[in-house]
Amino acid sequence: MKPFLNVPFLPEERYVDFLLECADDLDSVHFSLLHNRALDSRIQLDPSGSQEQIIKGLERLRGPRKYVLLNSRFYTPELLTDSRNLKPIIRTLEQYLDHGVLHGIVYCDHYLLQLLSDEAPETAARLEAVPSVNTMLDSRGKIEAQLAYISETGFKMPGKIILDRSLNRNLDTLAQIALQVHQHFPGLKLEVLANEGCLPFCPFKLSHDSYIALANMGGQDQTHVINCDIGCMRLLDEHPHRLLQSPFIRPEDIDLYLYHVDTIKLCGRTLGTDFLMNAIKAYRARRYDGNLLDLMDAMSWLADRLYVDNSMLSFDFANMLSLCDNRCESCGFCKELFESIAHPLPLSLQNFRTPPVDRTDA
Repeated sequence: MKPFLNVPFLPEERYVDFLLECADDLDSVHFSLLHNRALDSRIQLDPSGSQEQIIKGLERLRGPRKYVLLNSRFYTPELLTDSRNLKPIIRTLEQYLDHGVLHGIVYCDHYLLQLLSDEAPETAARLEAVPSVNTMLDSRGKIEAQLAYISETGFKMPGKIILDRSLNRNLDTLAQIALQVHQHFPGLKLEVLANEGCLPFCPFKLSHDSYIALANMGGQDQTHVINCDIGCMRLLDEHPHRLLQSPFIRPEDIDLYLYHVDTIKLCGRTLGTDFLMNAIKAYRARRYDGNLLDLMDAMSWLADRLYVDNSMLSFDFANMLSLCDNRCESCGFCKELFESIAHPLPLSLQNFRTPPVDRTDA
């Protein structure tokens, strides 16, 4: 079996040891670029580790391709208009390149991509530019346009693209796009995101990404409170059966997707190594008999209060959900299924004698 997983990289030694054990299944890893500026699309108020630790860990992990995340929704105008602010970032990228532990960047803001290309053409020429999942590539037209725009910069063309999460629940369209891309761009890998666990066509997504970018700029996170009060967490709390509509991919269903795409991306780097190791084990085994929410990134906050028995979902779950017309008012399938496989968990008090698991807002 060829390598099929793209997983987060964290510099903790026991996690690197674990990844070495999984190396045969790892196509690539992705990681944050620690800097005095937060440059990726997750809250990074107190990043752990150091550049030296990350480089040392990546050097141990031979084989998988390595991608740094520069995929914030947007950046401050000062970064984009004053080249002095960009130079430390370029130096850091060059440090990774010189150690042989970087193949490309994952980006969302095309302004940053163009600026890096203009200010550091030699560095850009050594790096693939991979569009983030948040560029929402869900059609052949969007994919071709994105690749054309990349070709107008000094970056290498990407070796892969990450398709929009919505295609996970539209298998016919996924198959059609995959066939077209493989015909017109042979050698370009396709990837899907498996375990984010957000709402389908989430109406808060673009705003949420923007608030994360603002939080990383200002050093103060209020996105969790906003989501609880008026966002997706409120909707899921009021109607938990809607989590089944989320475009996640279960471990049991990944072979169905690997028929069309090349790699499966797992996320959850802010939830810590225990979460990641558990998720990677499940997707490698193509089976998980526990709480489905233990594998989900954006829905991890529900895992302590709700048990969704993954083993009770049928073998054709993904095919059934791909037929959904999103007319919930005239259908009771998800609610009925949810009531048969889920139950609330008893309230438990956190043990403050041991450090809590990091569950920073995703």
